[in-house]
Formats: sequence, structure tokens, C-alpha cells
Amino acid sequence: MDLNLFELQKTLQSCGILISFSGRFSQEIIEELGDAVKKYLETESISQNDTYNVFSIFIEQTQNIKKYSAVKTNCLGGEKIANSGIVTIGKTEYGHFVSSGNLMESEDTYALTSTLARINSLDKVGLKKLYKEQLKKDISVDSPGAGLGLIDMARKASRPIEHSFIRLDNEFYFFTLKVYV
Repeated sequence: MDLNLFELQKTLQSCGILISFSGRFSQEIIEELGDAVKKYLETESISQNDTYNVFSIFIEQTQNIKKYSAVKTNCLGGEKIANSGIVTIGKTEYGHFVSSGNLMESEDTYALTSTLARINSLDKVGLKKLYKEQLKKDISVDSPGAGLGLIDMARKASRPIEHSFIRLDNEFYFFTLKVYV
């Protein structure tokens, strides 16, 4: 298959995507991309607060992909999961957005769906209360997290968090998360 970069670029532009990275996320890549994102956002005509929120959400989403991949390293599909990450930053009529995606094992989608439904059902006051409650909880060493990142993204978002799961087969879904600022 001959990759037509011009067609890819047109597709990205039609979706409002300004920045995109696809592949394996390491801490070094996240830091380098983070620097590039900061510099790019400084050239955009958005408020300092929105710049901070876009950057913060970008970091949270990329860290989530990296952490999930690390947890799945020894699983049968671990390599496939590790190489499936993608993150984009873009702009539409609703404002700037950060969108990410990665493969997930089927069994991991249920808890995440429930968590996102709960978060999206809350207003800003409810999100602040939930965030404080999560901070007080004891989190085990084996836990992937307290869900603080998702709550924090929702607190910074200008709209409810969008998400989807595309079933690929019995074992995997492709999970997509989109947060508007």
C-alpha cells in the first residue's frame, strides 16, 4: 500500500487536527511532545488558562496510555497494546480538544465505561467533591490509579468528556477519549 501523505494531511485538517502522534509512548517521547505542544500553543491565540488546560490534558492522556501499556506488558497482546497509542490536539467550533486512543482488553472496558458515565453525570461542583473524595482514599500499590486524572480532565473540560469503544474482536476494543477546553 502506497501511503499518500497529502491525503492523510487533508484528512487531519478536515478533522481540525493540529498536532498528532501515533505509536509507543515512553516518558521521553511524552516529554518531547509536551515541549513541542507548549511551544505550539504559545503561538495560538488562546488564553493562558486554556493553554495550561490543553497541555495538562495532553499530559494526562499520554500518561494514561503509557501506564495502561505498562500494566499489560506481560499479557498476550501486550506488544499490540503498547504500539496502539495515538494522541491528537485540534480545534473545532467548540474550542481546542485533546483526543487519544489505544487498544484495551475487553475486560477492562466495563469499569472505565462506568467511571466515565459517573464523571459525565456530575457538574463542576460534583466533580470537585468527587476529586476530594478520591484524594482521601487509600489506593493500593497494584491499582492503576484513583481515577483522579479523568476527574481532573472533566474539571478542566468545557463539555462532557466524549469516549467510544470500537470492538475489534473478542479480546480487544479500541478506546477513544476526547476532551474539549
